[in-house]
Amino acid sequence: MRSLSSEKKDIKIVDHIYQPKHEILSKEEAELVFKKFNAKPSQFPYIMSSDKGIQGLGAQPGDVIKITRKSSTAGESVYYRYVVEG
Repeated sequence: MRSLSSEKKDIKIVDHIYQPKHEILSKEEAELVFKKFNAKPSQFPYIMSSDKGIQGLGAQPGDVIKITRKSSTAGESVYYRYVVEG
């Protein structure tokens, strides 16, 4: 009998059907977001640079990630995350 835990599979979360779109904002776009919400980067929710959801984007600490989710009520919802070390 094989143990499932002994088999490792590389599953890319970014390719999953339910994974929302993640993109890195340019510095200019990030500044516009900060002004729009009258907030500092440290006041946004954090996302760690090692997070599987941003794997492959090349995000570095200090970047701002725009997350676009599909919503049955709003059509689309946009969220922002500030990338931190981790």
